[in-house]
Amino acid sequence: MENKQLITFMVAAETLNFTQTAKMLNFAQSSVTAQIKSLEAELGTPLFERLGKRLVLTEAGRKFLLYAEKMIKLNEEAKMAIAQDGELSGTLIIGAQESQCTYRLPGILKEFKDRYPNVKLMFKPAHSDDLAREQLMNGMLDVAFIMDISKPEEALTIKPLIQEDIKLVASPSHPLASKSEIYLKDIEQETLLLTETGCSYRTLLENSCHSAKVYPINKFEFGSIEAIKQCVIAGIGIAALPTMVVEQDIKLGRIVELKWENNIPPIFTHIAWHKDKWMSPPLTGFIELTQQYFQKFQGQ
Repeated sequence: MENKQLITFMVAAETLNFTQTAKMLNFAQSSVTAQIKSLEAELGTPLFERLGKRLVLTEAGRKFLLYAEKMIKLNEEAKMAIAQDGELSGTLIIGAQESQCTYRLPGILKEFKDRYPNVKLMFKPAHSDDLAREQLMNGMLDVAFIMDISKPEEALTIKPLIQEDIKLVASPSHPLASKSEIYLKDIEQETLLLTETGCSYRTLLENSCHSAKVYPINKFEFGSIEAIKQCVIAGIGIAALPTMVVEQDIKLGRIVELKWENNIPPIFTHIAWHKDKWMSPPLTGFIELTQQYFQKFQGQ
């Protein structure tokens, strides 16, 4: 199988539309169809199927996607490893939560692209820290940002970058906003606005509640931190969010910080990669640049 076929398959697996895939890769649609059929013939099984008007991956297609990504990355690493001259190229696949992408990474990415203009950056949303770890383990990510307590990892290299404060916040009109001190028991009857299951600080908050025998009944779960923040501003409920997400809104008076007693351990943003990962110059450069930038954040 050719690298071109693998790339076509990956794009088609993402778009689930052969016409769109052809436009993105500047191929004729018949070429996309032929490449996919050639792959399916070589593998001896269909990779896509049509359910009504929808194109979906078969079970074999979902399994093969993991290997296609690894083969493409290995091909790029091989080229980079033996390159003698010229600009470094290739692709870095980065996993990061929405808060990191919005508030921390833009400056890092701008400087990285200035240094490595021919290296393509691809972002995959890591809605939970468990998902980021899983994707690092199976090779779907080159590097990831993980917000969690510091703990040893057998197969991953994880470097702490900065300690994160988690604030319990509400709208200024919320009944708890006027209290000088909040205890976990006070939030039992409140509506909690939560991130998805697997998010470290949600898990730590829920563990803290369970330890105190506090079991909030009303919980709304969101896939977007920004959506949670807007719901807090609207007075729908209260939320525990990283300081970087809410500090500007607190300054502007749209949100207030609740003074709460909790036993949540310190949480850090980490940068992580597989311990067996080949450290290409762009990957090494990205890690070093990230560490330099987070040192600036610590000084602020």
